[in-house]
Amino acid sequence: MQTLWQLYSTFFRIGILTFGGGYAMLPMITREIVEKHGWATEENIMDYYVIAQCTPGIIAVNTATFVGARVGGNLGGLVATLGVVSPSYLIICVIAAFLKHVSHLAAVQNALAGISIAVCAMVLNAAWKLISKSVVDKITFAVLAVTAMLTILFGVSPVLVVVAASCVGILAKRGEQEGGQ
Repeated sequence: MQTLWQLYSTFFRIGILTFGGGYAMLPMITREIVEKHGWATEENIMDYYVIAQCTPGIIAVNTATFVGARVGGNLGGLVATLGVVSPSYLIICVIAAFLKHVSHLAAVQNALAGISIAVCAMVLNAAWKLISKSVVDKITFAVLAVTAMLTILFGVSPVLVVVAASCVGILAKRGEQEGGQ
């Protein structure tokens, strides 16, 4: 029961203290899950993040579910998921109740514009951390460059890009293994 409470409270704290979605949560998830609790390694978190990006749903929720399931089984996955979504649900309920009355005010619009820029900076920080840990050789750099070009410049579906990148990863690893033998 103590582990379930730790999962819930940890992911509740992550959910309430980070803004900007899953990418912005990466530094706090790493700090809490890897450094503070030791529930996973940085490599595990990166794997969870990659899988969470490839599966339907919100990255933070998927990551919480993976970590929770690792630590506490199916119930742990459910508890961690509830922990990470509870703050958003509560905050959205409060904001919805008040925002409709003040959304026309210039100060509110300016505050939201400032928040958007701050969130962009947090997403860029998380992206840089992901890139620095994921790009380890020429092949991973090429995959990064090509996928960025395909999605940003040409609007190729992320699903297609992820499938193609996974195939390149499989083929590259197979080529390394065959070349090393």
